[in-house]
Amino acid sequence: MPILIAEGSNTGWAIGYTLGIIVVLVVVALVVPILLLARSIGRRAAEIDASLQDSVTNTAGLAGLGETIASATSIVAGLERGRKRLGG
Repeated sequence: MPILIAEGSNTGWAIGYTLGIIVVLVVVALVVPILLLARSIGRRAAEIDASLQDSVTNTAGLAGLGETIASATSIVAGLERGRKRLGG
């Protein structure tokens, strides 16, 4: 088997360190955009939460909608009975 690197040479170490640095730089290049996106989402989360709280407040009246419909139905039925009694 031929020896490509002379014994006692530090070329192997230099190649190893260079490849290690390249790998670290690639990982950093991939992770930094993810971290920036996460920071952006974190900033918007407070705005989104406030908007959802406003939505809860604004739609709280819908909980009584069933009762309102039942009351309106009862009123309409009473009006129909009254109309029938009056001959209308």
